[in-house]
Amino acid sequence: MTSFPGLGPSFGFLQSTAWRAALALLVVFVMLALTGWTAIRNTKEDANPLATARAAWRHATLHGRSLPAPDAAPGTLRAFFASLDRAERQQLADRYPLVVGNMGGAPVDLRYRANRTAIDAARKVEQRRMGDHRLTPVGRQEAGRLMHRMESLMSPGRQILAFDPAGDGRAAEVFGDLATADRVSVVVPGVDTNLSTFERTAKATAAPVGMAESLYGAERSARPGARTAVIAWADYTTPSGLGVEAATGQLAEAGAVRLRALVDALPETDDVSLFCHSYGSVVCGVAARSLPGNVTDIAVAGSPGMRAGNLAGLGTHARVWAMRDADDWIQDVPYLEVGGLGHGADPVDPSFGARVLSAEGAAGHAGYFAPGTRSLHNFALVGVGDLGSVDCATTAPHCSADLA
Repeated sequence: MTSFPGLGPSFGFLQSTAWRAALALLVVFVMLALTGWTAIRNTKEDANPLATARAAWRHATLHGRSLPAPDAAPGTLRAFFASLDRAERQQLADRYPLVVGNMGGAPVDLRYRANRTAIDAARKVEQRRMGDHRLTPVGRQEAGRLMHRMESLMSPGRQILAFDPAGDGRAAEVFGDLATADRVSVVVPGVDTNLSTFERTAKATAAPVGMAESLYGAERSARPGARTAVIAWADYTTPSGLGVEAATGQLAEAGAVRLRALVDALPETDDVSLFCHSYGSVVCGVAARSLPGNVTDIAVAGSPGMRAGNLAGLGTHARVWAMRDADDWIQDVPYLEVGGLGHGADPVDPSFGARVLSAEGAAGHAGYFAPGTRSLHNFALVGVGDLGSVDCATTAPHCSADLA
């Protein structure tokens, strides 16, 4: 090997460091390539079509009039759409489907129509990507999965309340008639929830769509005459896996903002109940303090904590319910918060102050919404307001006492 003595004794170290850095970069590149990252980077599709559509909306007019801001207060947007005739509303939904489909205050039927258009456009993008050889095989396979997911979302009768194809994707779906409901239940799921995992065929009630559909059916059985609707709300960015993201509250804080926006867009006359599973209970805990007064109940299952030391720390007027199956692995998570890691006290601990419900039959962390379980039945009773009939955990025999 040629030597360069004039460079001094540190040059060998620099050479080895450079080689190690180059090797590390090569490894990272290979890993990213195998996951399809380079394929995504090399495509020319819009990385954030919702943001692009909102920017176009802000510069648009209708009959010479400026349009309201897409993030205006729900009351402002509700009044705007009420001032339009049917053709004008449909024109906006057809021109700006992603904007209207995600707009709190827009008529729900118009949002369903707009999101169907937006999903079809995103489906066509994924269909093209399936045959794009600039993508890796993994990237093309993922495109195929997303295309089939969007085809499912477009099935007749489905009511998609929110849809965003950016990143891993977000969505929300309604079961029941949201426009006429006077009681609305919102299912807030936990980690690894995105467009691909929004629904499942096997173990359907472990995914948001199955959870919400199961809860809606149980509510109708519990009180057939009640005007209820259930929202499968996967419209926030969840942690990927059980790493640092899941152990901290950053994504929960961002999700809480979106959850509050959803509830704010619902009619003030509706009674709203939140059913928060796993990391979703962290989102609900962060949101609790600033939720509007029509949120009457917050029920959590399989919770790692709610970012509070006790019930008073949540700062909510709502009744707080908690349940955990005896076989749920979440009980082994340390219930503490140190330096931003961890989510606080255990909501099923009697000292927390929540009303502890029976979760009999839930069979682990993903079983709380399974038909025939006591956990689902209790959730349904809370959702329809039949609070005197709930089954308390054996350690909390008075959880239903003194309820209005």
